[in-house]
Amino acid sequence: MLPCPTKFFKMKKVYILILSAMLTIACSSDDNHRQNNPNLLDVNVNFTVDTSFPQFSNLSVSVGSPVYVGGYGNGGIFLMNNGSSIVAWDAIDPNHPRDNSCTSMQLEGPHVVCNCEGNKYELFNGNFIEGENLEYTLYNYRVSEVSPGVYRVTNN
Repeated sequence: MLPCPTKFFKMKKVYILILSAMLTIACSSDDNHRQNNPNLLDVNVNFTVDTSFPQFSNLSVSVGSPVYVGGYGNGGIFLMNNGSSIVAWDAIDPNHPRDNSCTSMQLEGPHVVCNCEGNKYELFNGNFIEGENLEYTLYNYRVSEVSPGVYRVTNN
């Protein structure tokens, strides 16, 4: 005896619905949570970096040698070659409420540290390394190569 076709199709729909819900949850990004950080201002960032200039030459030849660019983002921007691409991170501690006495973090090799809180972050991937009650990773900006050795950093 063959199973009832309508029962088979109903079960198939249930399985597809469950699978779709699981994929949606598994594939959802934390970008909205990370991007809506109450400690960061929503500022427009759009500038170009040319690695043929001496201040940016490390980006084309050295992995793990960050460069600080002031005047952009919330507290300047750290750029670094992580071995596979150039990455850009805001230089303000994303887990520290805005405070004019503590405006940017300090470089310690391929890491950055907040002088006020002691929070420490990895510049290779933006994750926090140490600190207490850390909710947010470093805020990243898009980096695209516009021509060989020339990169545009944006948040659009």
